[in-house]
Amino acid sequence: MARRSSGITLQQLQYFIEVAAEGSISAAADLLFVAQPTMSAAMRDLETRVGRDLLTRSARGVTLTVDGVEFLGYARQVVEQAELLEQRYLGRPPSRRLLGVSAQHYSFVVDAFVRMVKATDAAEYEFSLRETRTFDIIEDVRTLRSEIGVLFRNDFNRNVLDKLLRDSGLAFHPLFRAEPHIFVSRRNPLAGRERASLDDLADLPRLTFDQGANNSFYFAEEILSTLSSRQEIRVSDRATIFNLMIGLDGYTISTGIISDDLDPEIVAVPLEVDERIEIGWIGRTAIPLTEQAQRYLAEMRAVVAEFGVELIG
Repeated sequence: MARRSSGITLQQLQYFIEVAAEGSISAAADLLFVAQPTMSAAMRDLETRVGRDLLTRSARGVTLTVDGVEFLGYARQVVEQAELLEQRYLGRPPSRRLLGVSAQHYSFVVDAFVRMVKATDAAEYEFSLRETRTFDIIEDVRTLRSEIGVLFRNDFNRNVLDKLLRDSGLAFHPLFRAEPHIFVSRRNPLAGRERASLDDLADLPRLTFDQGANNSFYFAEEILSTLSSRQEIRVSDRATIFNLMIGLDGYTISTGIISDDLDPEIVAVPLEVDERIEIGWIGRTAIPLTEQAQRYLAEMRAVVAEFGVELIG
């Protein structure tokens, strides 16, 4: 690369954000009504000014380099702050809101997302919520496909997850610790019990979320993943797991936090085990959260607090 020079422009940062989002210089140029050669020249000039390769170019488009991923986080921060200045002092309307969240399969994550969207004061926004596998959550946040990831940690998987997060430039921030519960259908014989034991579950199908090619006990979304079960069904989405709870009297183990509005047919029953589930969010260590991400975290904490669960921090 050429030597570093000064003078990065706000327009270059806006162009770079769109190129990263589209994965294509030509697609970003079309979206912004800019000539493709102009966009391409702007990206090369930006790389020259910062003295680093930010994009890897190929016939299929562009991908971010390691430096590009980090630079994208700071670019978003700068553009967001510039927009806030314009709103405050030039009276301009709120800009298009952006946020990506990747999470394990928790209804409180969806509930908080709904509240955030309803409270958004922008006429235009582009939000994404991905309920996905543990490894994919980490990859989404590492590559900035999502700004926030939500997952669980306990004594069994802590060391493995923490090392993977450190190696990916990410950090885990605890939100709350919960007593394990089983989720079952309201028609399940255990639904009316004050508590359930592992022996009570012996003849029921255990429902777990499939972790795909990266399947590992350490990536499981449920505690006690190493215990054998005579009847086990793996599924890929939350709607399916709830349908199987109703149709087969199956169960899964989770936090006990479940929305009656979103999942009215499912109830939570405390499970008698000496375990705790720690739920937290992950983000990049070197990049501060955008204002929209902070709003989402505030909504998530508010949802959890309504269930009487003690928040951390």
